[in-house]
Amino acid sequence: MKKKKYLSEFLKMVTLAIFLVVGHNFTQAQTRPWVVPNDALNVKNPIANDPSSIAIGKTLYKTECSPCHGDKGKGDGPASAALNPKPADHTSVAIQAESDAVLFYKISEGRNPMPGFKDKLKPSDRWALINYIRTLSKKSK
Repeated sequence: MKKKKYLSEFLKMVTLAIFLVVGHNFTQAQTRPWVVPNDALNVKNPIANDPSSIAIGKTLYKTECSPCHGDKGKGDGPASAALNPKPADHTSVAIQAESDAVLFYKISEGRNPMPGFKDKLKPSDRWALINYIRTLSKKSK
């Protein structure tokens, strides 16, 4: 029984070490701007920014985004301590000034260490996330 516990702990530590080493090798790429392709810049949000879509976005945000970005979107979620670069502050002027199309691209494609969500979330869910993210700056005041 003790042997299994030690093996489990050992595997966790090895996994964490691999994550940190691999993650460290990608941090250099994060010093450059996140360029969104021109063809992605004119995409329009087809989901009404209404209480229903915001509620869907909030639910998804809590499960998919808050571990890194925090419950209030400040980039201070429990997983953020281990990330480099740090997660974006969704309440910031810079993020709030980005177009829906830019946010949709970033959420869809991701960039290390942020995963892309195009294979995990339907487009309508990603748009609902954006509608919810738009409410975060109002809540931070």
